[in-house]
Amino acid sequence: MSTSTPAMTNRVNIAHRLSESARLWPETIGIAAPTRRDGYQQVTFSELDQDSDRLAAGFSKMGLRAGMRVVLMVRPGIDFFALTFALFRSGIVVVLIDPGMGKKRLLTCLDEVDADGMIAVPMAHAVRVLCGRRFSSMRYNVTIGRRWFWGGETIARLRQSPARFPAPETAASDPAAIIFTTGSTGPPKGVLYQHGNFDHQVTEIRDFYNIQPGEIDLPCFPLFGLFNAAMGVTTVIPDMDPTRPAKVDPRKIVRAIHQWKVTQTFASPAVWNVVGKYCSEKRVSLPTVRRVLSAGAPVPPTVLQWMKNVIHPQGDVHTPYGATESLPVSSISASEVLQDTVHRSRQGQGTCVGRPFPGINWRVIRIQKGPLASLSDAEPLPPGEIGELIVQGSVVTTQYVTRTAANALAKIPDKERFWHRMGDVGYLDQEGRFWFCGRKAHRVLTANGPLYTVPCESIFNQLPEVRRSALVGVGKTGQQTPVLIVETEPDQFPRNAASQQKLQDLLNTQAAQYSLTHPIKTFLFHRSLPVDIRHNAKIFREQLASWAAKKLSTSKVHAPSKS
Repeated sequence: MSTSTPAMTNRVNIAHRLSESARLWPETIGIAAPTRRDGYQQVTFSELDQDSDRLAAGFSKMGLRAGMRVVLMVRPGIDFFALTFALFRSGIVVVLIDPGMGKKRLLTCLDEVDADGMIAVPMAHAVRVLCGRRFSSMRYNVTIGRRWFWGGETIARLRQSPARFPAPETAASDPAAIIFTTGSTGPPKGVLYQHGNFDHQVTEIRDFYNIQPGEIDLPCFPLFGLFNAAMGVTTVIPDMDPTRPAKVDPRKIVRAIHQWKVTQTFASPAVWNVVGKYCSEKRVSLPTVRRVLSAGAPVPPTVLQWMKNVIHPQGDVHTPYGATESLPVSSISASEVLQDTVHRSRQGQGTCVGRPFPGINWRVIRIQKGPLASLSDAEPLPPGEIGELIVQGSVVTTQYVTRTAANALAKIPDKERFWHRMGDVGYLDQEGRFWFCGRKAHRVLTANGPLYTVPCESIFNQLPEVRRSALVGVGKTGQQTPVLIVETEPDQFPRNAASQQKLQDLLNTQAAQYSLTHPIKTFLFHRSLPVDIRHNAKIFREQLASWAAKKLSTSKVHAPSKS
């Protein structure tokens, strides 16, 4: 892309990226969203930009101002994109909370973020009103669809506003959004994104993957579609429930890819597991797709191979690595994994997540439990030694704005900069690649030293009977007993004592073959491991550790779990 970008000026607002797309490619379809009648509602970049301009004018008329916080709870579609860019344009801080995290956690996040308003579907407003004074700070509210027994505006009325909005000036350091973490290792925290963070994300992702204007993307994670509008890429909204990625209908994904001649598609490993298996079994190809992206958790090699086999021969599958607080950090292709790193992963050496993006600095430091007052307190480790990963760069956020006590533990001051502690453990190899070995909080701390989840689990996950597994520790820290909890393939779950003993013997034999897993002597079986809603891939090991402790304390180790 040869045009100048907002990052080159002092004035930075991520919404300017959409305006630039509208200027350069006004008639190109920006968003295509499925309708109930098997068709698609479509808007061009020009129409999307004008719509967000009118909505921003409507926000101003109703009293919303730059710096205010507004919760956005809208289903993926044209309204979601138009509203998000309208909030960006207005300098209003958009608050995004995953609705699938559960009612209790969701309400807690709403309490903590102290928003000035809510833009949401009727059901969300009904809950807000029924909570009484709990959310009395939300004075500026907009309903998507029919407004029932509450006040505020509707999106239809806001769209009647004048088409030109004198947007306030925003700088790279001005707040743009608060996005909550999944809460896979504790309560969800609100991460503050600045306009500069988003602006650099667009540039990093576009340039690293050589994404070109005019491409067509099917993003199975709604937030990724926002990058498309900023890059001149058409977004086709998939017909799926984004809160239940593992339940996706692969036929609908394939149909959309074929119909729109999709060139790129993004989804969690849970989606590609379903789609890849379907394409492999039905011998379906996706010849227009040249770039598959997957993030949120390590992608199993079988899934990488399935997807590599069905897309364009010159295409590839890429697995960017990062976190809500810092994305993207690194990336690796399926070609490199399948030709080089997968064999080492199967030997318990961790999962290689590739090399850093050009704008990322990273280090592996010795694991420390408490805060680090400055970078000089962090001890760098040589290649090959497992420690915790810290990162720094323009896409790395600087603070949490809820549960702010976590800032001391997660951020390391470095003069005018901050480093973020990823909370992940692993090591750098001689080629400068990071090998992910699990979360720091998930280490099993035994009397003989730590065991790391990902290297151990990968040894057992090779067995055809095992769908996935989770290593947890039971007992006092430093004296923990390692317990492997296994989710088998559906037809392999032990249904009696004999079948359970047979599977336990198989797991014991596998454990004994490797020094890494030799200490693991206890195995439990679980029908479905609890995972996060956003990606349906991050295992909630804290829940499983409590579950395992109860199972062991009641001496029911030998009875198949009914969970």
